[in-house]
Amino acid sequence: MDDRDVRLLKAIADLGTGSPERLHEETDIPVSTIHYRLNNLRDAGVIRNDLYDFDHEELGLGVTVIVEILADYDGPYEEFADELLTVEGVTQAYFTMGETDFIVLARLSSSDAVERLIGDFEALPEVERTNSTFVISTLRDEPRGPATYDLESLSEELTD
Repeated sequence: MDDRDVRLLKAIADLGTGSPERLHEETDIPVSTIHYRLNNLRDAGVIRNDLYDFDHEELGLGVTVIVEILADYDGPYEEFADELLTVEGVTQAYFTMGETDFIVLARLSSSDAVERLIGDFEALPEVERTNSTFVISTLRDEPRGPATYDLESLSEELTD
């Protein structure tokens, strides 16, 4: 990855779009070069999709809950993780080290949905305990990591 790739990724993160025309306006990189580099970044797996982002609050899924899960399971953690991922509302899940085995983030519509979510987790025989935290106010919900860096720092971190 070189400086042009980093500039493109930073622009995508800041603008929230992969439009070659908008990226050209932001970076002054020629549109044909942008197409070429975006294809290379997709082929390398750096860019995974072209999905639109949702405002979960406006959508009606404005209740965010962070759940720590302590579990006792046999076999690879991925097998148990697959069970966790079947619970409706889970938008992010992490296998962690320390006292907590898994942390999941869920986007839900109401406190009734939170009760259902916790019940679904606790119905799994491997789950020993859950610890839930209601999010009162979202301070940052940025799915694009490069948007949290300035261009110079990002370039120093990522270029060869």
